[in-house]
Amino acid sequence: MQFKESETVEFKQMVVEDIKKEIIAFANGGGGTLYIGVADDGTVVGMPNSEDALLQINNMMRDAIKPDITMFVQSNIEITDGKPVISVTVQRGTERPYYLAGKGLRPEGVYIRHGAASVPATVSSIRRMIKETDGDNYEEIRSLNQDLKFEEASAEFARRGVEFGEAQMATLGLLNNDKIYTNLGLLLSDQCTHSIKVAVFQDDFMKVFKDRREFSGSLFKQLNEAYGFIDIHNPIVSTFDKLLRIDTRDYPEDAVRETLLNAVTHREYAMSGSILVKIFPDRIEFNSIGGLVHGIELADIMNGYSICRNDRLSKVFYRLQLIEAYGTGMPKIFGNYQRHGVTPKIELSPNVFKITLPNIRTAIKPATKSYMLNSDEHVLDLVEKIGAIDRKDVERLLEITQTPAGQILKNLVEAGSLVKTGNGKNTKYLLP
Repeated sequence: MQFKESETVEFKQMVVEDIKKEIIAFANGGGGTLYIGVADDGTVVGMPNSEDALLQINNMMRDAIKPDITMFVQSNIEITDGKPVISVTVQRGTERPYYLAGKGLRPEGVYIRHGAASVPATVSSIRRMIKETDGDNYEEIRSLNQDLKFEEASAEFARRGVEFGEAQMATLGLLNNDKIYTNLGLLLSDQCTHSIKVAVFQDDFMKVFKDRREFSGSLFKQLNEAYGFIDIHNPIVSTFDKLLRIDTRDYPEDAVRETLLNAVTHREYAMSGSILVKIFPDRIEFNSIGGLVHGIELADIMNGYSICRNDRLSKVFYRLQLIEAYGTGMPKIFGNYQRHGVTPKIELSPNVFKITLPNIRTAIKPATKSYMLNSDEHVLDLVEKIGAIDRKDVERLLEITQTPAGQILKNLVEAGSLVKTGNGKNTKYLLP
């Protein structure tokens, strides 16, 4: 044997567990050849029972190395100095990093060549190999953590009557073709590394916290818990029109829900940090990491045009009916405020997308508040303008639910101010 150990050559005197590390290191680097039956100094000692040893090596590769590496490895029995030697020639793999199945995508499972030795890869080098292989799409990149659980996701799918097994995970993109969890799987797993932080401040100076929480775990868990916490700080305010009580929220519930979903769906998960929600006496600020997707402007979003940064996550949320058709979120948020005469605010930077929802109770002018109290007068004004109305027209006009709207119309009919015509869905109300 005229070779010596180098970055591309490794000797082993017999079949040992370390063979797997050497093969992995060659596949993760520029390739190389492992000779079994050769001492460290290059002395050929031979490999007894070479046929059995060759079968053992091939089985080790298939069972202990992930992803499948066999197509990049060629094993042969050679006669060197009159003795049988097994040569294992490894090419640079196309699905790097390769790793020990029992260790996962961690330094103790991923190896690279450093000079004539195979050493554990650093976390940064593992990330680099994953990115080089999987591309820049964060959702599709293999997760560094493969020990994932999906209790929260399973519960969310079950609540919505949608199956959630290995087949569905593969279809949705939580698992890739090699049944390896992707970063989308990580986001929806109980081990998700991102979080939502919500803080309630006493005033604009942000020196006094009234309450604060951090929500972690699966994105499903974060959404449910963060919305519940915000909802506690979105009080119901009651006003009265004679004996009729009208209940309204400081913030339209649909607007809060859509804004929170927007922050979670469109944030840049390749960047570290948390979604920040700040609740002040007169507004709620939602700060999501990641500016606008390249190629789209704010005006496009407001017109209902959307490019998804996290397309697969959006499809999961759409399948579970958490979001509607793409591009409807922002118009819905602003539409919920339009009737109140106040407007949410959007602020952008290269790395942050911020939406501010104003508190309706503090933002509406006194004259506008009195509009809600004089409901009979404004219902009659509407009939005079358009000729005929139905119950839904009153609901939209006064921002109230079905029951109080029906009661207002009933009172006006009984008082002789309106005439009811038709039945059921065809019911209309006219001036006498």
